[in-house]
Amino acid sequence: MKLFWTLSGVGLLLAGFSLGGCSSSSEEILFSDSPQPPSALAGTETGTGTAPAETNAGDLTAARFHVGDTVTVDFSGTVTPIPEIVQTVTEDGTLTLPYIGAVRAVGMSSGELQKEIHELYVPKYYVRLTVTVSGQLRFFYVGGEVKLPGRQQYAGEITVTKAIQAAGDFTDFANQKKVKLIRHNGEVITVNCVKAIQDPTLDPPVYPGDQIQVPRRIF
Repeated sequence: MKLFWTLSGVGLLLAGFSLGGCSSSSEEILFSDSPQPPSALAGTETGTGTAPAETNAGDLTAARFHVGDTVTVDFSGTVTPIPEIVQTVTEDGTLTLPYIGAVRAVGMSSGELQKEIHELYVPKYYVRLTVTVSGQLRFFYVGGEVKLPGRQQYAGEITVTKAIQAAGDFTDFANQKKVKLIRHNGEVITVNCVKAIQDPTLDPPVYPGDQIQVPRRIF
C-alpha cells in the first residue's frame, strides 16, 4: 500500500512539472505575437510599452497650446533612436507626425498631448515608447498707460483685466474704458475694463502673442 501511494505521489509531481512547462511555453508564444513596429522605425526591444505620465490635476489649469505655438515632441525608450520633432501648431490646430499624420494640439496641455501621441503609436507601431511634449516659453505684451509696460510671460489662462494687473495696473492717466486687445492674427477688440471687472463675460481671454494697449485719457 505504501509503495502504491509513493508511486502515485511521484506521478502527480511529474504531471505538475509537465503542466507547468506547458504554461510557460504558452506564455512565450503569446508574448512573441505582440505587434511589431515598422522596419523604418523599429527597435528590437520587447515589452508592454512605457506609458507617459498620467494627466494630473495641475494639467487642468496648465497653459494650453494655441495656433502658432512651437511644440517639441521627444521620443525615447526604443532601441533605434527617433529624432525629436519641433513644429509650429498650424492654422488648423494640428501637428503632423511620422506614420500617424495630423494630431490635434490646440486646446490641449502638454500632458494631454503626449498621452494622445503615445496611444496613437503604441502598440500599433511600437511595443515600447515614451513620449515627452514641451512648449517654448510664451509671452503677451502690455503697453501704454500701465505701471510696468512690456513683455509678460504667459503661464496659463488669463484675461485682459488680470493681464493689466500683472503689468502693475493702470496709471492715473489710463482710459480704462477703451483698452485695445490686439490678437496675434490682427483682430482688434475694444474692452471696457470698468464693466469687465463687474461682469467677467466682458473680460476676454489673452493668448500668447497678443498685445494689450491702454490709451491715455483725453482731459
